[in-house]
Amino acid sequence: MGLPDELRALAAEVSNWGRWGEDDELGTLNLIDGEAVARGVAAARTGARIPLAIRLDANGPQMGNVPGRINPLHTMVAINQTYTGGDGDACFNDDTVTMGLQAGTHWDSLAHVSYDGLLYNGFPASSVTADRGVGRCGIHKVTSVVSRAVLLDVARAKGVDMLDGGYPITEADLEAAVELAGIRPEPGDIVLVRTGKMALLKARDREGYTLSPSPGLAVGTVRWLRRHDVAAVATDTFTLEVIPGEDPAVLFPVHMIQLRDMGLLQGQNFDLEALGAHCAADGVYEMLLVANPEPFTGGAGAPTAPVAVK
Repeated sequence: MGLPDELRALAAEVSNWGRWGEDDELGTLNLIDGEAVARGVAAARTGARIPLAIRLDANGPQMGNVPGRINPLHTMVAINQTYTGGDGDACFNDDTVTMGLQAGTHWDSLAHVSYDGLLYNGFPASSVTADRGVGRCGIHKVTSVVSRAVLLDVARAKGVDMLDGGYPITEADLEAAVELAGIRPEPGDIVLVRTGKMALLKARDREGYTLSPSPGLAVGTVRWLRRHDVAAVATDTFTLEVIPGEDPAVLFPVHMIQLRDMGLLQGQNFDLEALGAHCAADGVYEMLLVANPEPFTGGAGAPTAPVAVK
């Protein structure tokens, strides 16, 4: 089923359709202006660089539960190959990869989800085709994701290493993480939400990470994100939102409202373990985040290799 009436009312309440014009395909990324970027640059005080991407290899989180989305298949197509065959000439190595664009650490494009036949800002879902891919709101429209980021370490704020599977993160939980961080998101900021679940994937417990119940954002958090005019949100889980969902009759309501109605960029599989430890050690939970997606034309999402600079 689609969204029930009470969630449709919520979707209408937080909708950004038309806010940046009828032709807009960027959604909340419009909130990243010069001031937001400058705020991020100012947050890079020590030059510490913390990578947030998981490795792209066959041990990734894809376990066959999303049809067609596979971990990277890496093939060498040239090994120490010389163009002339002469001794001492330069030799080259080349390779190819076949993978799901959302297999690892990635951003979902705003065209990742539709309902009622419409994408973000009222573009028709039919603009996604087999030959062209995503014609509207594709990931290639996203030329830059660089801004201040705020880590909301919900697990640490609750005094645990990892939230329980199926735990719905609420507005109150986000506020508790804001209190821990001592800093509140401003318009154009990126919010990183740590649950601790990435520790399972790092320990090679792929089934536990991908296939078990997962903590994640509850539906009510969309109001909080809209109220703070967050430019993008990412988590250290496979699904971003809580699984199983709060209403078993509604599949992925947070995806539907955030992507289709709010136009809010969504990221999954961000490794926030080292960042969480670093922030806890120095007490600083703000940073410059550089997290540009690969510009695959017509992509419904794309891998990113985010780096937090503190």
